[in-house]
Amino acid sequence: MRNIIYGINLTADGCCDHTQSSGGPEIHEYFTDLMRDADLIIYGRKTYQLMVPYWPDVAKKQSGTKAENEFAQTFNAIDKVVCSRSLNDFEGNPRVIRANLAEEVLKLKQESGKNISIGGISLPAELITLGLVDEYYFLIHPIIAGQGRRLLDGIGLPDPLNLKLTDSRTLKSGCIALHYLKQL
Repeated sequence: MRNIIYGINLTADGCCDHTQSSGGPEIHEYFTDLMRDADLIIYGRKTYQLMVPYWPDVAKKQSGTKAENEFAQTFNAIDKVVCSRSLNDFEGNPRVIRANLAEEVLKLKQESGKNISIGGISLPAELITLGLVDEYYFLIHPIIAGQGRRLLDGIGLPDPLNLKLTDSRTLKSGCIALHYLKQL
């Protein structure tokens, strides 16, 4: 069975807003490396519309930095699924899941292939609550935002989710990369 991996930028106080993170080439390199081990990305509507057409345009025009262009090319080469109850058509023609989220994502996990990457906040929170996320990659930025959305805000887990730390490293920027596995 394929693993669902969740990678997200977080500030030191837990803010998930991508505009509050410190950026830089090593951040893009970190997430490019994660995406190389995936052959499917699942996003909610909002996250998908933030990522597409932006990154495909960067990939086509090679208009970013070297690290951004590499991320864009890696991102662009991966199949995508969008979970949306409100829209059917999306730029890039991804597969759309409209209902039965747990059932549809479980089917995707059971297909052969590499990891499935998820991103954003709302959809991952739903998948975490359903117990479908296997690995967590938290990139903690040395910033205290003091405001913004937090992972699992307003979502109650039926039981605490125990994680096992398998790797940690400090990047030159001061970001800390943490890799956790869900404990069964």
